[in-house]
Amino acid sequence: MTLPLIAIVGSTGVGKSALSLDLSQALGVVGHPAEIINADAMQLYRGMDIGTAKLPVSERRGIPHHLFDILDVTDEASVADYQGEARSAIASVREHGAVPILVGGSGLYISSVIFDFRFPGTDPEVRAALEDELVLQGPGMLYQRLLALDADAAAAIGPHNGRRIVRALEVIAITGEPFGSGLPNVNDLRQPTLILGLRSPRAELVKRLDARVAQMWEDGLLNEVRHLLPLGLASGVTASRAIGYSQAIAQLNGELNQTEAIDSSAALTRKYARRQVGWFKRYPQVHWLDRAASPKAASDNAARALALTLGYA
Repeated sequence: MTLPLIAIVGSTGVGKSALSLDLSQALGVVGHPAEIINADAMQLYRGMDIGTAKLPVSERRGIPHHLFDILDVTDEASVADYQGEARSAIASVREHGAVPILVGGSGLYISSVIFDFRFPGTDPEVRAALEDELVLQGPGMLYQRLLALDADAAAAIGPHNGRRIVRALEVIAITGEPFGSGLPNVNDLRQPTLILGLRSPRAELVKRLDARVAQMWEDGLLNEVRHLLPLGLASGVTASRAIGYSQAIAQLNGELNQTEAIDSSAALTRKYARRQVGWFKRYPQVHWLDRAASPKAASDNAARALALTLGYA
């Protein structure tokens, strides 16, 4: 019996890691060992643990995990690079007879792996010019340009994600076609894939996210950032902008006090979670599970996920 690739998706703080562990163990009991592949962009970075809620090795229940801690904080995370790494990891897991479980909340990263998606090329000169504009003018003017050229892409990206706005305008300049035509087709899975989504009522999720952000500071996020700064965190194009890390850097620089840093991080986390929910709602293949609020609910979710997996083959 060949089981499908499993993708566990949902917003931050909804319990994806716990479900992936429970499902992996359940699969092992019925003779299908499983291994977990990270699909959270920030968990690719070495040393970024507290602010990304990275599961410690000691809590991974002996289950192999892949694509954690593979980048330095000075490296720029690339969806195209991740696609190749993740697909290679999936193939490797398959080769030694295990079931790959892709877990994370970075929507474009997951989409790049599970859907038949090819990245348009790049043009260094076009990219450099757009990045200069982004630095000088901010994302607002570039967003208005994208809105005029490709309203669907602009709506999907939003007005504040400068890097993705730059990428969309670059592709439009190179290809002469709307960027939307280069986004993943969510109806075109590249291999048999079972997509499990975790969801939570918004009010409950917001309470947990706010508490989680405050706990990050309690757990020592500032000390983690102090350790990463000499390694180049502040100059990292991607890592320095991560929610929580950016605010912690500002606090250490005296630009924010702790209350302001926590409040800003919480507000951005809430917005990010809303975007994640919207992204995954576009997947027509998702089997939705409610967040497990008790051990019994977690057991029930694992049992349902196992039944869906075995029934998919």
